[in-house]
Amino acid sequence: MTDSAPRSTPNELSVPASIEAEQALLGAVLIAPASYINVASYVREDDFFLLRHQHIWAAMSRLSDRREPIDLLTVSEELDAAKQLSVIGGAAYLAQLANSSPTSIHAEFYAQLVERAAVRRRLLKAADEMKAVATDEALDLDNVISKAETALYNVTDRQIRRDFMQMDEAVNQYFDRIEHLINNPHDQYGVPSGFQDLDQLLGGFQRTDLVIFAGRPGMGKTSFLLSAALNAARLNRTIAVFSMEMGSDQLVQRLISMETGINSQALRLGRLTQGEYQRFVEAAGRLSRLPIFFDQTSQLTPNELRTKCRRLQHEYGLDMVVIDYLQLMSAGGNFQNNRVQEISYISRALKELARELNVPLFSASQLSRAVESRQDKRPQLSDLRESGCLSGDAQVTLADGTTLPIRALAGRSGFAVRALDTGTQTFEQAAVSAAFCTGIKPVFRLTTADGRTIRATANHKFLTPEGWARLDALRPGMSLAVPVAAGAHTVEAAGFADAQRTPPVPITAAWDAVVSITAEGWTDVYDLTVPGYHNFVANGIVVHNSIEQDADVVMFLYRDSVYNRDTEFPNMADVIVAKHRNGRTDTVHLYFDSALTKFMDAAVKKVDLGDQR
Repeated sequence: MTDSAPRSTPNELSVPASIEAEQALLGAVLIAPASYINVASYVREDDFFLLRHQHIWAAMSRLSDRREPIDLLTVSEELDAAKQLSVIGGAAYLAQLANSSPTSIHAEFYAQLVERAAVRRRLLKAADEMKAVATDEALDLDNVISKAETALYNVTDRQIRRDFMQMDEAVNQYFDRIEHLINNPHDQYGVPSGFQDLDQLLGGFQRTDLVIFAGRPGMGKTSFLLSAALNAARLNRTIAVFSMEMGSDQLVQRLISMETGINSQALRLGRLTQGEYQRFVEAAGRLSRLPIFFDQTSQLTPNELRTKCRRLQHEYGLDMVVIDYLQLMSAGGNFQNNRVQEISYISRALKELARELNVPLFSASQLSRAVESRQDKRPQLSDLRESGCLSGDAQVTLADGTTLPIRALAGRSGFAVRALDTGTQTFEQAAVSAAFCTGIKPVFRLTTADGRTIRATANHKFLTPEGWARLDALRPGMSLAVPVAAGAHTVEAAGFADAQRTPPVPITAAWDAVVSITAEGWTDVYDLTVPGYHNFVANGIVVHNSIEQDADVVMFLYRDSVYNRDTEFPNMADVIVAKHRNGRTDTVHLYFDSALTKFMDAAVKKVDLGDQR
């Protein structure tokens, strides 16, 4: 059979193309249609070299857009309706693709090969166009450059269109949003949590937002997540719940308890009265119809999360993603023994996923034990950060070699410090995105063999030959990274500053030994955020930085009864909105029923429970 491609074969013209990858990708989708969702965002019809393959992919895309199944029969019928079935070689060619595809597991790899070859072909075409205009003597130089630039930019025009939005489109989109809210004053723009005061404060959970919900163990984070998911699902929002700590049985048990008012212990043991059993049956029927989807994958990676969410969004729609909880996720082994950077990577990936899916992503998070060491146990933003802090008098080395106490930098951003590139072992200039006070905490004085000294919290990290280590894990004799001017025979702290003030001298890392670590009491402490390198120099020692928070909203759950059994408000729960990128912060008071592990608006809890007690 004659191939339907309008061009010569790749081998004849040395055109970048992989016919085998195109066939493998099409076959993978035919035998595992779910794989289409994972690649459809970046593979297009014109990425295929052979015209017959373009027709097949276009048919698959039309079926997907109509949410119809993709298989041999449907694709064949779609092509036949478009009068293209005979052009691609008939149903026999589709069967050949399905039968000869090595595996559907590597569909994304095949798609990447197809996309790369397509980009290379476009670059070659652009090069020909640039050569033509460059040799056209009739064109002036400015026109030649303009046409050449246009030819090159057209290669990535599709990506540019995805990345950029013109001002008129952005304004019109926002205008439509405001007009809708004016005409529908009771309509939540975001996904509602079901808690009146919280929804009033946030306007519901907003699309593309990463919402972090943090608290110490025992506060009821999972119950709150489930309450919000249940409330949103009742309003016909489709919710994906990823639980790495609890199985579906435990989650459903909590939902049933919330829905029926039946004590969780009674449900766990199956000891129900006749009336409770009737309520259980009715509630099970109601819950089974709600658009909530559970996933129990342990150590879920961001890539796995993305694949599952995109598939669910394609098949059923998706309005919100709930994760329980962030610290149980894994980056897939890419950050050996560096949990700080791993959490930073996961947090950033979650934010990117929220934007990609255009849904709010609501994740629980554990707080550090620093809460327990304070008299006031109410959490604060610094408790979320995965690094420790330095005393306010710690001298930070700026990019020009001068130093300032870290407390003098608080509230500033955009200034530069020197950070260690751990790959080259040299110090580079790095911008600081945030400098802040994290409260008053207990600190310890660390002293080195060469006379360096610094005061830091127990969890602040220092660079050792084995990687980053907390201060409370350091012992006398262990080595710490310090800066030293290249060629110097000593590692005095002054050498680093002096080298920066004179004609450029390379600064490299050396090692200094720990001599002692002693308790120094409580003091005000601070930290910096240095994106990219994640470290800076203080008192002549390389120290780790705070992780930038990617969350748009940070909320804390606090129940005084967890710490104080004699509290005046045993059923009071505070949701503290500590960070709200696009609005105000405040504290919302809720009612918590520990027997049902259920949160309710404080003002309506008697009405909700009156018939159940």
